[in-house]
Amino acid sequence: MILKRRPDVERFLEAPGPTVRAALIYGPEAGIARERAQTLAGAVTARPDDPFDVAVVGEGDLDDEGRLETELMAVSMMGGRRLVRLRIDDGHVRPEAAAAAALTAHLAGAFNPEAFFLIEAGNLKGGSPLRRVAEGAERCAAIACYADEPGDVARLTREALAADGVGLSAEALDLFVSRLPQDRGVVRREIERLALFLGPGARRIADAGELEGFFGVEPEASLGQAAIEAFGGRPAEACGHLKRAAQEGESGPSAVRALSAHLGRLRRVLTLHAAGAPLSEAARSAGVFWKGEREFLRQARSWTLGDLDRVQGALLQADRTCKQTGAPDELLAVRLAMTVAGQARRLGL
Repeated sequence: MILKRRPDVERFLEAPGPTVRAALIYGPEAGIARERAQTLAGAVTARPDDPFDVAVVGEGDLDDEGRLETELMAVSMMGGRRLVRLRIDDGHVRPEAAAAAALTAHLAGAFNPEAFFLIEAGNLKGGSPLRRVAEGAERCAAIACYADEPGDVARLTREALAADGVGLSAEALDLFVSRLPQDRGVVRREIERLALFLGPGARRIADAGELEGFFGVEPEASLGQAAIEAFGGRPAEACGHLKRAAQEGESGPSAVRALSAHLGRLRRVLTLHAAGAPLSEAARSAGVFWKGEREFLRQARSWTLGDLDRVQGALLQADRTCKQTGAPDELLAVRLAMTVAGQARRLGL
């Protein structure tokens, strides 16, 4: 069975039920997959890290013929339900076929019926035999893990902070979410760090101004704005933000990284759009802050993946040059911003 809706997924992870024998957790977002697998493991057995209750099988272990089947036939030495965790990467045909065969046999009752078979995989394709088996079986859950939407991250932040007795205003929450990366593990750590910054149990709502001390990255904000202006075809504004960042202590390599990060976000949005996603949806998936979405979409409608490839060479060259001893970092950053802005103008921006 396929589980897609967040409430359905969360209910299953907390209480899979005695009739379910297996689960396949897969997708490109490894951090979310790990977190979900760990939650499910804790629901299946009270001792998810106990080797007497749990067997962890990796791709390399599949070279030992019969190893996986032996683990699925074994019973828990301490009583209760046994958990067998198999971890495989995406794109490896033989381990995936072996996992699909073992899953089929386990669902048919060939092994210990009290064993729970948890498979963690990478980004499996739609025609994957492992996905076909998991998605078509009533006693198996198939859960795909994709990048969190900003709304998901906002919900995660609100719930985690509320558990510590603190919160954020709507503006502060938007600001915090916009500065987070895609990796779920990093997001969790940043939320924990924010709770400590605000003071656990303080019973208060922090506003956006209070987050300045938490981020401590006003120079980075200037660099981010410089990248936006450069890719938007505004060289004077881009150079102004670069100058401000330099006064705040940021160097040339940081400016190059900011420009590269903006290019990477544009590339991701354009790639998602080419795969059929609407531009606005792709932008939200890439973590574009809602206040800057209009400008970002304006740029995304003008830049193409080919244009980005051409600019990428200049970025790589600037990065290498900045790392050389005696390189005029600030001048290199300004020249790079001018190059990007010039290309943007030629695209009509």
